Amino acid sequence: MNVPSGEIHALLGENGAGKSTLMKIIYGVVKPDQGDFYWEGQPIKVSGPSHARDLGIGMVFQHFSLFETLTVAENISLSLPKEMSSDKAAFNQRIRDVSHHYGMELDPERYVHSLSVGEQQRIEIVRCLLQDIKLLILDEPTSVLTPQEVKSLFKTLKQLSTEGCSILFISHKLDEVTEICHAATILRNGQVTGTCDPQLVSSADIARMMVGKDTPLTENYEKSEGTHTVLNIQNLNFLSDDPFACSIKGLNLKAKSSEIIGIAGVAGNGQDELMRLLSGEATSDQTTLTLLDTDISKMNPSQRRKLGFAFVPEERLGRGAVPDMPLSDNALLTASHKDLISNGWINKNKVTEFANNIIQKYKVKCSGLDAQAKSLSGGNLQKFILGREIEQKPNLLVCSHPTWGVDIGAAILIRHELIKLRDQGAAIIVVSEDIDELYQISDRICAICQGELSPIKDTQDVSIETLGQWMAGKFTATQSDTLGADYA
Repeated sequence: MNVPSGEIHALLGENGAGKSTLMKIIYGVVKPDQGDFYWEGQPIKVSGPSHARDLGIGMVFQHFSLFETLTVAENISLSLPKEMSSDKAAFNQRIRDVSHHYGMELDPERYVHSLSVGEQQRIEIVRCLLQDIKLLILDEPTSVLTPQEVKSLFKTLKQLSTEGCSILFISHKLDEVTEICHAATILRNGQVTGTCDPQLVSSADIARMMVGKDTPLTENYEKSEGTHTVLNIQNLNFLSDDPFACSIKGLNLKAKSSEIIGIAGVAGNGQDELMRLLSGEATSDQTTLTLLDTDISKMNPSQRRKLGFAFVPEERLGRGAVPDMPLSDNALLTASHKDLISNGWINKNKVTEFANNIIQKYKVKCSGLDAQAKSLSGGNLQKFILGREIEQKPNLLVCSHPTWGVDIGAAILIRHELIKLRDQGAAIIVVSEDIDELYQISDRICAICQGELSPIKDTQDVSIETLGQWMAGKFTATQSDTLGADYA
């Protein structure tokens, strides 16, 4: 792979193709077994991230490495030589100047916990820019941004490119690749299988290079109108003990059979708290939740599952699956009430059949039933977890970021299965930061911001601009407006 000066170069591939490993090699986190790495024409061995930064290589990981209780300036100074930040006033001014120059305004004295996720990403990028950056590596940079923030980021990247900074851009959103990238390298099974100029090909052409010719790429899902109410949330309030968590305020929602409700939002605006309240990991003091006319407000997760509740959490390892346990045992964990246990005894044959069905139907790449959950790539583990929940034929399925970090082939499979479950009569709630996905699969759509829910409307009646405003908290709905289509 060659990346010239000033080029925005996409690195694409399915889950487990080797993208993250390659980026970590370039940044010095992982050492290669063999091969050559040339930097500015000279062969070099990167000894670690500090050495990479000295060379002018910066990386913004998908999960930010920021301390919420420190200021912007304090976070930035942690990865820089002491002499750069010894004069606090001059250092703060430099942060202001650099962030202003690239259209990424930052107040160096603001505390990180008070910033939006988009602003936190700016800190990571500005931290790189302060080091005379020559190559910027971005891993899924738009997965946590509103549409407006994506436009702002792309403007910054284009400016960096014109000033000679090269950018390695990892993304599963092919429309973004064709919009901003000058070149693309495609990986499959750890090898380069193709290169292209994204400006000269379509998203479908790139997808074909990534997943092969056998995967259908068209996704035309008809919208569905819900029938009877499955989940009823009335005036849900929740005050977290965590000072950095988001409280839920007067949230109302009705999820109906045979419909998908999409909830958009920038991370940290109450999604995690809402998911915990729905799953039973947290409870509210008030009687606010009913599932099929049964009060579940005080029920634990196991009791809710017996009523037909299924849940796909954002955190795959630790919450969605136990890392050190084999897939067969992980299949049993949430489906034990589905005929897999009799009189306290585990029916091994049924567990094996259930787990095997998930692996085959959802095309989970693994070494077998005995493979530990932590041995799977993120996308393959996600397919297993989601398949485990869908195959229980739930009355209500709640998914957090169902296709986050998965390749296009896996994303299509997951969306298809969600639609099929909907058409079988289930109510589905999808929380996602992937706006395109929400528009594709949601029958009704809304946004959550600072623990409050926007109006819930038919997806075709909500423009991308309106949804972006809702995600930023710009909705002036009274309680009756919010109930809208739900309670009419």
